[in-house]
Amino acid sequence: MEEREKGIHRSLPRNVLPPTPLGLEALYAACKNLYPDQPNPLQVTALIKYWLGGPDPLDYISMYANPGVPEKDIPPHWHYISFGLSDLHGDGRVHHISGPMVPGSPSGFGFELTFRIKREPEETAPPTWPAALMQALAKYVFNSENTLCVGDHVSWHRPLDGSESRIRHMLMAEDPQLPSVLETPFGAVKFVQIVGVCAEELHAAQRWNGPGVIEILKRLPGAAGPWLVTDMRRGETMFELDVSALEEVETGIETDGSNLSGVSARWCAWREDTSFAASASPMRSSSPESDSANLKKDPIKEIKTEPRSDSPTWSSDPPKISEPETRQIKEELQKGLNPKPAVPMVDRSSMKDGDEMDESRRLRGSYDRESVGAGLLESTELLRIRRLEGVHITLNLEAACILPLALRGRVKHGRHFTFKSALGDNAITLVAPSVTGTLVDTDCPYAAHGGWLQLLIDDQMVEKMGEAFDNLLKLTPEAGSEPIGDNIAENEMKMCLPQTFVWSEHKLAITIVPDKF
Repeated sequence: MEEREKGIHRSLPRNVLPPTPLGLEALYAACKNLYPDQPNPLQVTALIKYWLGGPDPLDYISMYANPGVPEKDIPPHWHYISFGLSDLHGDGRVHHISGPMVPGSPSGFGFELTFRIKREPEETAPPTWPAALMQALAKYVFNSENTLCVGDHVSWHRPLDGSESRIRHMLMAEDPQLPSVLETPFGAVKFVQIVGVCAEELHAAQRWNGPGVIEILKRLPGAAGPWLVTDMRRGETMFELDVSALEEVETGIETDGSNLSGVSARWCAWREDTSFAASASPMRSSSPESDSANLKKDPIKEIKTEPRSDSPTWSSDPPKISEPETRQIKEELQKGLNPKPAVPMVDRSSMKDGDEMDESRRLRGSYDRESVGAGLLESTELLRIRRLEGVHITLNLEAACILPLALRGRVKHGRHFTFKSALGDNAITLVAPSVTGTLVDTDCPYAAHGGWLQLLIDDQMVEKMGEAFDNLLKLTPEAGSEPIGDNIAENEMKMCLPQTFVWSEHKLAITIVPDKF
């Protein structure tokens, strides 16, 4: 018996480890090419893999020691690289496989995250908090199916490392050392680098565009430098480091407008309303106490609605966007609403190749695009639209603070802007008259399909709404100014929320509710 067991033991292969998945091997090869002297870097590993029911979508996060290039103002830093947003296995265990792979198609979500943080002289090992941050972003991508692309921003509203740092938000850029596009056996992969930024820099990216702010950060070693290394101890914004940066941003806003064309809103709801008084004032601030009591029951119930006789009706709950409708909206938004040729667009001719956002697959579902759905009216489903007589919208404070940007940075420049509920229930798109392929026109400025509302906002209305919401800008830092901060509670107290703005002649009302509503 003992000899038999020994014989069985001798017959076992020496290498019992399974082969490395081909997608993972391709990523490893790119990392080995960049760091040939670090074949076995420190690595954070998901204890229970995502496909086995674990909570963390990223299988691995490798952490490399990068010496930097001091003579080029690139400091030593830690370089984090994720594995799992792209398809590592190719067998459908994580990422859905719809059919034969088409050359150039994305692997999984088509990207992996990277992050560079300045290495402090006393550090002998990389901190692990960036790995937790990357896992949190990966969870957002998996849950929402919204990809992160170069030029995007992420509002975080707290120090990335949990300290008292001024670095509280993120921009997305192209990793300066890894391949711009890596072809793997399961598709193409891009490396999108996280860049930690201050509130003022985030606000500049929202008002103008992410790539423009990234270029300013690149030229300032004290901000991020050529390789966009995040320094959590940085105390000065790019406007304090370079006085010309403010003028550059303001000129860019005036010339280009904003290329931010949509955000996810914590609270985004709307309802048809036909009860506006003909002689009401253009703006009404409701009592916070009475509104709060009403809004907790129904955020848009303080104005009673009377549905039109020729329109479908619904109960106290507004219509929801179904899963098929959500996918359809994403597809239509990716195709693009077509601005007329006379409408000026963002001039990208002076941008480097690395700054050009991949328009062919720009933000699946996050609506941060220059355009949304050319063949909108060709869809049989979208022909079933509802023309609305009046509309009452409800947004949370953070989303509402983007309204002046949406109006003056987008609609005024002949573009569109979309608010989408983070819960996926509703979407609201503001469009300029020059945008074609929409559900609305001058005779019918408000229309909806399911939970997707479109509003036509002309130049006159842009100015009226912009003036009404100018005080919201006081709650967010102007570029180069001292911010009030990211304290949501303080902002809400200053605003005395909820507040309702009414434009009766346009049969439109907007209620702003607290972010923690």
